[in-house]
Amino acid sequence: MLSSHDHLEIRLAESEADRRAAERLRYRVFVEELGGDGPLVDHEERFERDRFDEVYDHLVLVDTRRDADALDHVVGVYRLMPGDRAAEIGGFYSEDEYDLSVLKSSGRRLLELGRSCVHQDYRDGLALLLLWNGLGDYVRRNRAEILFGVASFHGTDIDALALPLAHLHHAHLAPPELRVRARDEVFQRMDLVPPERIDRVAAMRAVPSLIKSYLRLGGFVGDGAFVDRVFNTTDVCLVLDTVRLSDRDLRRFSGGAD
Repeated sequence: MLSSHDHLEIRLAESEADRRAAERLRYRVFVEELGGDGPLVDHEERFERDRFDEVYDHLVLVDTRRDADALDHVVGVYRLMPGDRAAEIGGFYSEDEYDLSVLKSSGRRLLELGRSCVHQDYRDGLALLLLWNGLGDYVRRNRAEILFGVASFHGTDIDALALPLAHLHHAHLAPPELRVRARDEVFQRMDLVPPERIDRVAAMRAVPSLIKSYLRLGGFVGDGAFVDRVFNTTDVCLVLDTVRLSDRDLRRFSGGAD
């Protein structure tokens, strides 16, 4: 166990039941709430899964009061892949959408983050804080230097998302040494509104909270978005260089650990 808070525990999945419970939670959020789908989604048993699940680590937030036998105990999840393991299996999940060459050629230790979600009854801030603390511990243990992964806006209507996408592009575009790029065959421009016409407050109000969390820590977005019509999302790629974290942000990210 990495850490605990009364009845909540944050740790890596320890069993098949933990992983299946994480996939059940993902189904509840990504499929039932957000209307997503995919080739390996099991609608009959209510599991959201893909071909990467068996080789990724699953950071799970567990409510010990809930029924593990019913796969109801996982109330938050993050899916994690260290770069050395990704090299062994042929690549990262994000590479289906983004060219990661600039990161992979950097010689630095990479960590891919993805499939993050929290049960709707636990979205008061504490669950996300505990997930971030657990993630910080995992980052230290694996000596990860660059964190990255796709994060999503709900929906695929680019006109409706033009303002927040443009603001991310103009205000938070990654520097060249971290600037991953959506693959040419799926590249969706983000600079859809000139910077002088952007209402920053309105734009940030439309940005999902997870993306805001990365930006507050000094994270960036890659060049271009990916419209995932199967999953009913529009994705951006987030990149966070841990070397750039201030001491204050590093303490916040790691839960105050030294």
